[in-house]
Amino acid sequence: MRPSAVQMVCLALGAVGLIGAIRCCTLPQWTVGVYKLEHMASMEHQRGLWMDCEKQSTRRLECKLHDSMVAPPLLLQAFRAMTVISCILCGLSLLILFFGSDFTTCVQNQDTKHRTILVAAVGLLLAGLLVIIPVSWVAHDVIHYNTKQIIGVSIYIGWAAGVLMILAGVLLCCFNRPRSSSSGGTAKFYCNKAL
Repeated sequence: MRPSAVQMVCLALGAVGLIGAIRCCTLPQWTVGVYKLEHMASMEHQRGLWMDCEKQSTRRLECKLHDSMVAPPLLLQAFRAMTVISCILCGLSLLILFFGSDFTTCVQNQDTKHRTILVAAVGLLLAGLLVIIPVSWVAHDVIHYNTKQIIGVSIYIGWAAGVLMILAGVLLCCFNRPRSSSSGGTAKFYCNKAL
């Protein structure tokens, strides 16, 4: 497979991963709990990184931001930071990949192209890990410690986004081979027949 085709595929995978990471960060459905109310009614409570939402049996969704007067728990702040950094890092890595790829002419030197693509690959790998860690942590806590809640859709979106970013980074690392230039590193020997 041509390196430019692999780079286009990785750019597409990374873009879908970035969209997924943004959705995971903003959706309030990290955990979902359903509670029975009186008169056979039920209420669904959705919790996210930035807001809590309640959906009554009338299907009206009411959301409110986490109270800023009370400092959020340290773990929640860490999860917020990790997902936001993941989105920023993925976006920067995609820009670096786009400008350093073979299908653009922004970078002419082949050694610089190789290094630029490696930087983008490492950035995508780190971005994928930064989004997988918080969603896996929350899923572990819900499965093992919280019987009243279930895993929300944001967790699945975060896993998919992280896997796509890591896959793009791995593909870039595997298919990014430095091209041998005509003058670089090879010695040429000439035989003089007159001797």
